Amino acid sequence: MSPAAADWQPTAGLDAIRLRARLNALIRGFFAERDVLEVETPILSRAGNTDANIASFQVQFSGHVDAGPRQRWLRTSPEFPLKRLLAAGIGDCYELGRVFRDGEAGGRHNPEFTMLEWYRVGWDHHALIDETVVLVQQALALVGRQAQVRVLDYRQLFQEVLSLDPFSASVAQLQQPLSAFSINGEGLQRDDWLDLLITHCIQPRFADDVITVVHDWPASQAALARIRPGQPPLAERFELYLGSFEIANGYHELNDAEEQRDRFLRDNRIRDQRGDIQPAIDHALLAALPSLPDCAGVAVGVDRLLMAMLRSSTIAPLLAFDFAHA
Repeated sequence: MSPAAADWQPTAGLDAIRLRARLNALIRGFFAERDVLEVETPILSRAGNTDANIASFQVQFSGHVDAGPRQRWLRTSPEFPLKRLLAAGIGDCYELGRVFRDGEAGGRHNPEFTMLEWYRVGWDHHALIDETVVLVQQALALVGRQAQVRVLDYRQLFQEVLSLDPFSASVAQLQQPLSAFSINGEGLQRDDWLDLLITHCIQPRFADDVITVVHDWPASQAALARIRPGQPPLAERFELYLGSFEIANGYHELNDAEEQRDRFLRDNRIRDQRGDIQPAIDHALLAALPSLPDCAGVAVGVDRLLMAMLRSSTIAPLLAFDFAHA
């Protein structure tokens, strides 16, 4: 008998599998009460995610060429098709389903995982923060827990924890708190050092029973969010943490197609410099963006939420079968 055949047992305990089912039911009830429509969108797409820090799985279609390009991409989130539905007038909507990210396997990552993503028409990111917090509190109640809530902006976070202004500090000043870690800094840019400060120096300090929401990020980290002019200009996005776990990432959504095209091209230039594959740009999304209503959207990592709810340091005990046992 092969080792794989002998090792057939699930990586999650049965109680964790049952809790996931209860959480899925809670999510669907939460949005049904708020008249937010559940939808399903493609898992395979002719376009990929250009984000330089996310790797997409590629697959090849072997059918008739009339069906379109043979190269397809497994979605890293349902964001692009959901925005096309919003542009078509679907209204408030959400999707709960599987997404895929290549290379992300480890203690807190699995290449295949569950994402909840939803959009609210006429809302900005601040209004969506409040609803996201309510959902996370209801999830915590499933395991008899509740959390305090702290909402602060990106600059305030860095000043409070590291006594640094992330917008004016030099790269050398940003590197200093990371000197205790073995980090190969070759090719790293300012935003990379800011991200490392969050993951290595700030996130681990978040209190266990506190929901921390950080908003108004550097414009250079806008992704698909709007940028608010000012000194400095700020990305209208937020991240939500439960304890030290990053749970959610939300935007006041950009609907400027030219700006979004420029961001996609900039992502692929970075990929080219790194020698990485450049995914096909989603031209259907760009065509839809001028019709996208003013809205805010947020993605929640359901597996990560379960980890935080149960205070699990690893993801495998929350998955029926993790990547190594799939």
